[in-house]
Amino acid sequence: MLQSKTRWNIEQSDLLTAEQLTKALHITPLVAQLLVNRGINTVDAARSFLFLENLEFHDPYLFKDMDKAVQRIQRAIAEGENILIFGDYDADGVSSTTVLMETLTSLNANVDFYIPNRFSEGYGPNEGAFRLAKDNGTDLIISVDTGISALAEAKLAGELGMDYIITDHHEPGPELPEAYAIIHPKLEDSVYPCKDLAGVGVAFKLAQALLGEVPTSLLEIAAIGTIADLVPLKDENRLIAAKGIQQMKQTRRPGLLALFQKAGIEINTLNEDSIGFGIAPRINAAGRLGDADPAVDLLLTKDATFASAIAEEIDSLNKERQTIVSEIAKDAIRQVEERYPTDENNVLIVGAEGWNAGVIGIVASKLVEKYYRPTIVLSYDREKGLAKGSARSIAGFDLYHNLSKCRDILPHFGGHPMAAGMTLKIEDVDDLRQRLNTFANEVLNVEDFIPITKIDAAITLEDANIETIAEMGKLAPFGMANPKPRILLPDVKLASLKRIGAEGNHLKAMFKDGQASLDAVGFGMGDYCDEITRNATLSVIGELSINEWNNIRKPQIFLQDVAVEHWQLFDVRGNKNITQILNGVPNADTKLVVFNNHILQQISPDEQRDIVLIESVEQAVSEELTNYNVVLVDMPKDEEILNNLLVGKQPKRIYTHFFQSQQHFFSTLPTRDHFKWMYALIIKKGSFDVKRYSADIAKHKGWSIDTVDFICQVFLELGFVTIDNGFISIVKQAKKRDVSEAPSYIKKQQQIKLENELLYSSYDQLYKTMQCYLEGKELKEETKSWI
Repeated sequence: MLQSKTRWNIEQSDLLTAEQLTKALHITPLVAQLLVNRGINTVDAARSFLFLENLEFHDPYLFKDMDKAVQRIQRAIAEGENILIFGDYDADGVSSTTVLMETLTSLNANVDFYIPNRFSEGYGPNEGAFRLAKDNGTDLIISVDTGISALAEAKLAGELGMDYIITDHHEPGPELPEAYAIIHPKLEDSVYPCKDLAGVGVAFKLAQALLGEVPTSLLEIAAIGTIADLVPLKDENRLIAAKGIQQMKQTRRPGLLALFQKAGIEINTLNEDSIGFGIAPRINAAGRLGDADPAVDLLLTKDATFASAIAEEIDSLNKERQTIVSEIAKDAIRQVEERYPTDENNVLIVGAEGWNAGVIGIVASKLVEKYYRPTIVLSYDREKGLAKGSARSIAGFDLYHNLSKCRDILPHFGGHPMAAGMTLKIEDVDDLRQRLNTFANEVLNVEDFIPITKIDAAITLEDANIETIAEMGKLAPFGMANPKPRILLPDVKLASLKRIGAEGNHLKAMFKDGQASLDAVGFGMGDYCDEITRNATLSVIGELSINEWNNIRKPQIFLQDVAVEHWQLFDVRGNKNITQILNGVPNADTKLVVFNNHILQQISPDEQRDIVLIESVEQAVSEELTNYNVVLVDMPKDEEILNNLLVGKQPKRIYTHFFQSQQHFFSTLPTRDHFKWMYALIIKKGSFDVKRYSADIAKHKGWSIDTVDFICQVFLELGFVTIDNGFISIVKQAKKRDVSEAPSYIKKQQQIKLENELLYSSYDQLYKTMQCYLEGKELKEETKSWI
């Protein structure tokens, strides 16, 4: 048995609707099911989703205040006013700033941009920046990807005589800023169809309205922020991402080309992952460790040499960022383990002075991944008495909603149900921890803290073919609300399983069912090779893909989780080092079963595992093994004890070691001729010291000394001889009995039979034997006679 790491939740699709889509669009049932799972239930909606060339961008004037914003900007351009774009320091904010900078520059506006420093100014508009803008002669400020929560700053802009247009996508609070115009898809009275635009999506729509047409040249920039900000890739977001990726494959922007080179991105294979894991982290690195201005300059520049230099700088910052994240994560984990254990904290809040505020969001994500708890990571500024934090959540706990109930101690915060940023007094951190834990205790239960893996469909190996996988590609680009399809392959058989990689930390397998087969790769899953037996029936989940190598295309699955629902047999016979064996056995729920007291004394006490001595049938019957990993350390005295130990039990795993100091299988079981010869010798010699002459007898006959001793013991038990102080003598007129009646002879037969079944059988034979014990059945194959 192997427990899955997460809870598997298979989407329950409307099969009738999926069948209708299959017939109408001539697509595979699996792809139709994937569409239905994503809420695409009609033929028209499915056709639009699959065939993006038929989609059009929405009218930007559906935004409330769009007409006001455009008119004010046009007046500013016409009158030569100074316009300042106020952005944010993440990839969404940088791309938003770039979109409006290019747009307004193309309209001959007097425009510049300003992005606050994360460390000295914090998130969003601030008084110092606005006063500086006024001092520099700014007439109009346009915020991008920020501003909806900055009430005081909006009021200040008016007091300073500057008009202020807000474009943002973060959750609006109960009170809106006093701005000239607010372009936001989620305002209460908004009729804009796509509510989930990223900040760059909103800026893109303003650009569209200003230019009077869709600014296709800016799609590649808009795609960066849209994908990086993890907004749902549906509706207009999907259109921006897909068309942006297409354009990016043909880009001539020096900045993007320089980033591709640093990230090792091949243009012909560029996709959403290239942006999410290659481009966005490097753009983010600038704002995480310093000023974000170089990232905007990189995207705006037309100079390849300049672009190369900035890309080099940003790439170095990204590497530095990775090191910093690793160090802070170690400290944060130590803090959780020592001060805020998960059995007492359903919401984790950790913090320290000196933690880089630019990367604490990444650290929060790592803690959520490790502990699966809503997490806030804080960077303390002792001089100011402030804690700046970044939060990540889990399903079932709405961060924004719960933080909103703490507004009295959160003067600055914003975000989404799953992520948020905030600033608060250090003295209020304990209060926040207590409040959020109270809120979590009210809405979360034990099961909520086990990660959920959503599965799109369960399929057979035959379904996992190249044609179906290729058609699944039509659902790309993948992202939020349109994740890469995750499928379940239930009850598959292994054809092969091995470790790969320089350190053996990855897994490669092949599943086979009749003519159908599928290669599988599990990155970082090499240890599963020690937890899966070759005859196991597996259920696996993962993402399907097509592997192209040497002009050969084969389907494959990238594994994400594995489960084995039945008990497994791990054959460790022949390895005499019990300590080495135990290194591969799980610590939890494990029992070491010993049948002989002298073996028990050789095993060191193990604090994490139970060690039990079973010497009788009664002990065997009463020992609880269900849901345990059972290590059978040595050989039982007889089969009845082992049978009663296992019958009716349901262990997760059985490890068969079966060590014994003396092996009977390869020792000689004397034949009747052996007994006749020895009996005749005793009659001929009369009484003699058998101990003294046993070696000579054994050498003469080619026997072992044990054989001589065994025959004498059988004669003694049957009353054929007496043995006194080593001297053996015939008992005259002894009752005739068969040697097979002697207890020693019977025990020897049983031990040979048991060794044959347990020690010298093949893996498959041993598995069948153990299965019969567990089920209480007779062994299916007759035991070979050894007489």
